[in-house]
Amino acid sequence: MKFSIAVLPGDGVGPEVVAEAVKVLEAVSQRFGHEFRLHYGAVGGAAIDESGVALSDDTLRLCKRCHAVLLGAVGGPKWDDPLARVRPEDGLLALRKGLRLFANLRPVKVFPMLVDSTTLKPEIVRGVDLLVVRELTGGLYFGRPKKRWQAATGRRAVDSMVYSEKEIERILRVGFELAMGRRRKLVSVDKANVLESSRLWRQVATEVAVDYPGVELEHMLVDACAMRLIQRPTYFDVLVTENTFGDILTDEASMLAGSMGMLPSASLAGVPGAGATAFGLYEPIHGSAPRRAGQNMANPVATILSGAMMLRYSCGLEEEAGVVEDAVIAALESGCRTYDIMDEGGTMVGTREMGDRIAGRVKA
Repeated sequence: MKFSIAVLPGDGVGPEVVAEAVKVLEAVSQRFGHEFRLHYGAVGGAAIDESGVALSDDTLRLCKRCHAVLLGAVGGPKWDDPLARVRPEDGLLALRKGLRLFANLRPVKVFPMLVDSTTLKPEIVRGVDLLVVRELTGGLYFGRPKKRWQAATGRRAVDSMVYSEKEIERILRVGFELAMGRRRKLVSVDKANVLESSRLWRQVATEVAVDYPGVELEHMLVDACAMRLIQRPTYFDVLVTENTFGDILTDEASMLAGSMGMLPSASLAGVPGAGATAFGLYEPIHGSAPRRAGQNMANPVATILSGAMMLRYSCGLEEEAGVVEDAVIAALESGCRTYDIMDEGGTMVGTREMGDRIAGRVKA
């Protein structure tokens, strides 16, 4: 099979970790006979240096012509002037808007050999395997009115949490579809005891659940959810939440795995499941780590696992995705460790070496 992939390496360690994900894709191609046509473009700081904008129209058109987008990280001190007219992060927002990416998926899985790499007790994180589905294009970040002004009594500001029934329904269907292929348990996160938008969210969640009688639905307030994630994270299977809550909860949940270098993500423009694929953008959850750039230190596992998610959700290649994930586990079981997950008894490897080990396992 043939697939066109837009590759946007980004800034900092982005090009390094993306190169290892591409290496693994090439290994998949060799083993299974697929053809991945890679089309490179600039985003973030690299795009600002190249064209003066964080995402050019040409690059956006390139992404739209492809089956999926593989993205590195963006940003760095070079472009961090608070008075700058354009910032690297503008490229990410433009991609989300331009590609209509409304569903952000962040799986959090604690590998058995890394249970001692977190700041939590091993018995708390052992067996954690959850998926957070975050609504990505609505809520406080995009609602109107959004403004700041000077009043007679001092400075004031307003942000609006706005959601339509349609926006809530489509993100919940993503969660339910994914739960069907997992442990069939979905927690819908809201703040229905205070917020009107959350009361609508809860009502729509209950209505959508009728179409998924095989999935257990539980409503949970966001503050209770934040507590439960640390107290008993194995309780969760799939969580669905609005934009702001999801932003906070996913960063909290990332610490369960010990390092952001282990966690992938997908941002989708459609509802996957039941054999259906969806256009998506795939990236590690970590930043550009400019101090690590060029030192062959960054952990490429999150980007490689993002590539596995791309194979599953945008290419419909379930077996191939599983092979990549198994190769990651095999490399970790053999003792390979980048600096961020180094433990007693592990063997320190660099970015390229970790990519080589995983790609080698895929070929085998």
